[in-house]
Amino acid sequence: MTAAPAPEPLAGTTSGPRSFGWWGMVWLIVTESALFATLIFSYFFVRFSHETWPLDGIAVPSLALPLVMTVILWSSSVPVHLADRGIRAGSPSRLRWGLAAGFLLGATFLALQVFAEYPRTLGEFTPQSNVYGSLFFVITGFHGFHVLVGLFMSARVQFRAWQGAFDAKRHVTVQVFAMYWHFVDVVWLFVLLTVYLSPRL
Repeated sequence: MTAAPAPEPLAGTTSGPRSFGWWGMVWLIVTESALFATLIFSYFFVRFSHETWPLDGIAVPSLALPLVMTVILWSSSVPVHLADRGIRAGSPSRLRWGLAAGFLLGATFLALQVFAEYPRTLGEFTPQSNVYGSLFFVITGFHGFHVLVGLFMSARVQFRAWQGAFDAKRHVTVQVFAMYWHFVDVVWLFVLLTVYLSPRL
């Protein structure tokens, strides 16, 4: 009986600046950063065009829930980073569990925004209330949309990770996803400072 041939090893791929995928994500981040910068500039331009802020007697945003959301979202970068480092070291298990933990934390952040923060905020004002309401929901919603995109990306990467698609030499997809996720977390710092903290100054 002839022994079955050994499976061929997966072909190696480039990563980092040598990869087209890496540069594609860099340019996506640059583009999205410009969009967020435009929104934040618009927020401050409108704010300093009015004597009172927020407008029409709207209360300053509460910090309690946004700070909890901040801790959760920023915590998600830790397992995503460990997942990225894990597969570079040839550990598929670290990749899988790190991605899963990051996904759960990101999903928790988004669920709190959609099902806890927004219903409460909509009881006070809406995007149609005034320009403050429009900017509040556009900026936070735009960021929330990016978190949602990141969750879809994570789900796709996890699916491929469980198929054994990545190893120490083939992980550019993981690297690109990690770049995007860290970008989303960094952007939240500017959203937090702009929308939640600046009205208190």
